[in-house]
Parts: sequence; structure tokens; C-alpha cells
Amino acid sequence: MTAEAAADAFDKTTLLSQLLHQHPWYALALITLGFIGGTISGFIGSGGAFLMTPGMMNLGIPGIMAVGANITHKFGKAMMGQKKHGQLGHVDRRLGLFLLVTSLAGIRVAVMVNEFFYERLGDAGSNLYVSTFFVLTLSIIGYFIMRDAIRSLRGRGGPASRKLQHRFRKLNLPPTIYFKTANVRVSVIMLIIVGFCVGFMAGTIGVGGFIGVPAMIYLFGIPTVVATGTELFLAMFMGAFGALNYGAEGFVDIRITLLLFAGSMVGLFVGSIGTKMVREVYIRTVTGALILLCTVSRALAIPDYLRTLHYIHVGTQMIHRLEVTSAVVLFTSGIGSTVFILYFVLRAHLRQLHVFRRYRAAIEAPETVQGTSDSSPAELPDNSALPHSQ
Repeated sequence: MTAEAAADAFDKTTLLSQLLHQHPWYALALITLGFIGGTISGFIGSGGAFLMTPGMMNLGIPGIMAVGANITHKFGKAMMGQKKHGQLGHVDRRLGLFLLVTSLAGIRVAVMVNEFFYERLGDAGSNLYVSTFFVLTLSIIGYFIMRDAIRSLRGRGGPASRKLQHRFRKLNLPPTIYFKTANVRVSVIMLIIVGFCVGFMAGTIGVGGFIGVPAMIYLFGIPTVVATGTELFLAMFMGAFGALNYGAEGFVDIRITLLLFAGSMVGLFVGSIGTKMVREVYIRTVTGALILLCTVSRALAIPDYLRTLHYIHVGTQMIHRLEVTSAVVLFTSGIGSTVFILYFVLRAHLRQLHVFRRYRAAIEAPETVQGTSDSSPAELPDNSALPHSQ
């Protein structure tokens, strides 16, 4: 590593120290962001990176470092999640390993592209690239999730998904491989394409599950639980590989990762409880709405990067308003979704507590009656003995 590269890496790793010195509450903000992302992740059954990456960028962390921290912290979460799914038999490790080969290539290409924009255009160029990719991809994903949720609410859900699955299953491009756990036969060409796309998306914005899980369900015909478990198995290795690649270039601050991880572990537990209390259609509705709101938030931040790169000319006051609006939209939607989930978790807890109290009262009631009936015969000999004493 040259002296210039070493100095650049040092500047990147001291970023959080500078932010903490200027804003003492910064660590709490990152822990809170991790809790929100973890809660949403546990609730919707997929990564909350679509909120955490832009959230870190709104807090002043460059896009490339936000992605590096997100994909690194994802490694720990995925490792814990896939272990649980593996115990239930919901992980097709053979399928995951086939997807892993090309997904690692996708991550490496994504890191190279992201680093290219960072070195050529600086923080603004990296932020612009990440934000633009984020808006283009997640707006499409959010639209389809929201459309399917609305159709389900109206009682017309499902046909589009089944049609898409049948079309791709008919292609059956040779050669194909059979996967026993998933009980499907998948084209090798489709495995290569899907794996690379998942890896590239994860390496670019820290979000890969939003492509991986739907692709396995709708394109491969894999059951939802197996798709989720296999994606977590895949994400564990992608997170480790992404962490090594971004870390080797000096774009991972382990303190940011640990602060996010501390909050997300608690959030995952809370969110997973909320999943059991809410109908699936409402989970999809919340997911779609939240993704679209995060997309709007990132879109509002793009003019600032364009202005910094001298591509457009916008007044400072207008840029400030857009930045504030971007942060408000993002954190309001994230906090609102978390409060929604916490409401159902708290309501479920209170119901369980009420049921427990009634069950306990029902058990104690017969004991009280039995105790009363047992004491009555004991009093009879005393009363009956009175006439004999006279």
C-alpha cells in the first residue's frame, strides 16, 4: 500500500471519531438505526438494509462506507438466521453454494465499480452512484410488492406471480440441476444470472435478498420458507466476502458495524414476534410502502450530489430543504413502521398475560373450593360431640 493510499485509508477510518467528537449522540443514533433496521428485517423476513444504507448516508457517512458497514453487519445476522432455518430443514445448501459462485463475482464487480466512482469523483460521486442505483432498483421492487399487496387486499392476489413462474419454468434452459431440499430442477444459466445479480446488488447498496428471495420463489419455484433460509445461507458468505473486499480497501469502520449490530440484534427479536401477530398481506403492504418512502428519501438527496459535482446549479437554501426533507421522510417512515410493529408485539404480550392470569385463576379456583370442602367434615365431629358431653 502506498503512502497516499495509507493516508486515505486513515482518513476514512477516523471519520466516525470526528463525527462522535462533533455529535456525542451519534453512537446512539447508529444503535437506534440498527434497531429500526433489525425490527423491520425481523418483521418482513428480509434484510432492513434498504433503510439502513440511506439512513447512514443521511447521518453523514459516505455511501461507499455505508454499504461496507451494512454488508459487514449483515454477515452476523445472516449467520444466526440461517442456523435456525437450517435446524428446521429450510436451507438448501447445495443450491446456495451454486448461487454463491457467481454472487461472489457480482460483489467483486460491485466493489470495483463503487471504488471507481469514489476515487474519480470523491464522496459526492460515490453517493450519487449508490443513490441512483438505489432509486432505480428499489422503486421497481417497491412498486411490484405494493401492487401485489393491493391486489391481495382486494381479493385478487397471486395470478401475476403464478404466470411469471410458469413462463420461466417452461423455458427450462439446459443444462439443469436437481436440488433435493428445494425439490426443483433449475437451469444452470438462470443460476448464474440470478447469483450475479444478487451479488452485484448486495455489493452496491447492501441489499441482495429483495432479488434473491423473489427469484427463487417465482423463477425457480422454490417454497417460500426454503427460499428465505437459503438466501440467509447465501447472505452469510456474501456478507463475509463483501466485508473482506470493502475492508481491504479501507471502507469498513468496525465501530459503525458493531453499533449497528448491537441495535439490530434486539430489533430482530422484536420484529420476529410481530410477524406472528400480523396477516401476511399487511406485512407486504408495510414493506412496499416503506421501500417506496425510502426511495423518495434517496431521490431528494440526489440534487445535493449533482450540485457538489457541478452538474446542476441549485441554491444552498433549496439544497438544505431537500436534505432535511429527505431525512424526515426516511426516519419518520422507519420510526413509524417500528412503532406499528411494537404496537402489535405489545398487544400480543398483553393478551398472553391476560390469558395466563385467567388460566392461573382457573387452576387456583378448584383448589380453593377443595380446601373449603375439606374443612367442613373436620368441624362436624366438634359439633356432634356436644350432645354426648351433656
